[in-house]
Amino acid sequence: MSKADAPPERLDRFLGRAAAAYYATREPFGTGGDFTTAPEITQAFGECLGLWAAIAWEAMGRPEPVLLVELGPGRGTLMADALRAVGEMVPPFRAAARVHLVETSPRLRAVQAERLGGAAAAWHDDIAALPPGPAMVIANEFLDALPIRQFVRRGGGWLERFVAAGALVEGSAEGAPALPEDAPEGAVQEVCEPARAIGAALGARIAAQGGAALFLDYGPAESGFGDSLQAMARHGAADPLGAPGSADVTAHVDFAAFAAAARAAGARVQGPLPQGVFLGRLGLFSRAAMLARMDPKRATHHLAAAQRLAAPEHMGRLFKAICLCHAGLPTLPGFEEG
Repeated sequence: MSKADAPPERLDRFLGRAAAAYYATREPFGTGGDFTTAPEITQAFGECLGLWAAIAWEAMGRPEPVLLVELGPGRGTLMADALRAVGEMVPPFRAAARVHLVETSPRLRAVQAERLGGAAAAWHDDIAALPPGPAMVIANEFLDALPIRQFVRRGGGWLERFVAAGALVEGSAEGAPALPEDAPEGAVQEVCEPARAIGAALGARIAAQGGAALFLDYGPAESGFGDSLQAMARHGAADPLGAPGSADVTAHVDFAAFAAAARAAGARVQGPLPQGVFLGRLGLFSRAAMLARMDPKRATHHLAAAQRLAAPEHMGRLFKAICLCHAGLPTLPGFEEG
């Protein structure tokens, strides 16, 4: 059967295939890849998140052991920086932490193992496979890579988008989740069912066993209509419906839906708030200034990297920080009011 003769495929299923092929075969990260994430921009990012986890652990009553989990660890850069920082600054947390990584790509698992040495206790295909116990979970640019469904308002009802011969087509929205009835004609509603499932699963786990989960990703703070599907290859825009595996395909995170799923499962939600505000409160700029003094030849790089992560005109406004935590925990660092 030729590509043109293949039956339409639901968008989320196409995107799931594309993501699996992409991370199994390509080197996505860094200047030689397709995009650069925050941990690759500056070591201060992972250091700040590691120390955030240590402070949250202390607020939990310093349980031992505690799982330190990263979802979608990339090349292991964030975790390596986090472990180095807590090893120097909060040794009891480093001693209590058992590192678990949720990663489906065998190729990336090998890269992470090389970067982290013996620090990682285990790898898992999904969060359901994590061992029981209190957990500190960190995820940077993880939710945006999960496959979405798209629905289009037509004639007072909803149609679903499918992929056929490299283009979007519309068909029956059978089996669709609840969708707003007050949407204008032509409105596009995106639904990320895997993100909602992860919010519910982590919310239930944290409510029952303790802990906190910190997510940094991009998208609006409130739900809304719009088509945010996009792709990148070689640091430039690409066709999200191109050959699966040829580009990194992402969409904006629906933080409101993610938070609602976690709350319904029993977790407390803090945020979302702009990444720039969050990192500024964690001391990103102070750490960048310290790195600049320690490494004067690269001082400009260290200071510019902090600006790239936190300035509103760069990643500081579009990217958000959100925390799911046990209801008994206080407001955690970075999420203070005002």
